[in-house]
Amino acid sequence: MTMLAGKTAVITGSNSGIGLGVAEELARAGADVVLNSFTDRAEDHDLAADLGRRHGVKARYIAADMSKAEDCRALIETAGGCDILVNNAGIQHVAPVDEFPVEKWNLILAINLSSAFHTAAVALPFMRAKGWGRVVNIASAHGLTASPFKSAYIAAKHGVVGLSKTIALETAGQGITCNAICPGYVLTPLVEAQIPDQMKVHGMDRETVIREVMLQRQPSRQFATTEQIGGTVVYLCSPHADQVTGTTISVDGGWTAL
Repeated sequence: MTMLAGKTAVITGSNSGIGLGVAEELARAGADVVLNSFTDRAEDHDLAADLGRRHGVKARYIAADMSKAEDCRALIETAGGCDILVNNAGIQHVAPVDEFPVEKWNLILAINLSSAFHTAAVALPFMRAKGWGRVVNIASAHGLTASPFKSAYIAAKHGVVGLSKTIALETAGQGITCNAICPGYVLTPLVEAQIPDQMKVHGMDRETVIREVMLQRQPSRQFATTEQIGGTVVYLCSPHADQVTGTTISVDGGWTAL
């Protein structure tokens, strides 16, 4: 597949998990990719080099802390602009509202929401200059519904959905689209690492704890995969999605249908 040949994609929070899965699928479709996280290790740069070799595209790693506005904006400038912007970086903290640490609230809002504003603000002029662009924001099923004890995450992801709609309206008719993908539970290394602990806590085998505990709100009782999220991003970058803008696409096994 070379559908996206000649396009450059910047994916925030992409040295593992969903972000790396998205980068893989975009590179498979022919896009040059820029990986990102807040670390600046040799293995981060090696990861990008390996991705580029396997898919025959240009791939770079740029360190930038998505909790800092100046780093978010510098990421796009250092990348030399981008045709495809995927805002994926995110963190989580769980606590009741009245016990939620203020510093955690501020950090989650900065990384999960404000970073998408800052990167888009710099990327959009590059896209307008080319008359083509795609902004894909990785929200969550929690961008459309809520759960207790996740106030900052849910507020941020609802904000991402609203921001996506606003960007779509401001760029309508300019060859640019903006959409939000709302995954349910996705099988990432972080989620995989939680399974043994949940087995011990609940005294269940692996399959039972996945089905009855971790995926209790996901009617399919199956994890989404990083490849499926990446494939959805590729679709949104394809000509088939030229008129898909300002909307959400749920990849949640029916979670938000309940």
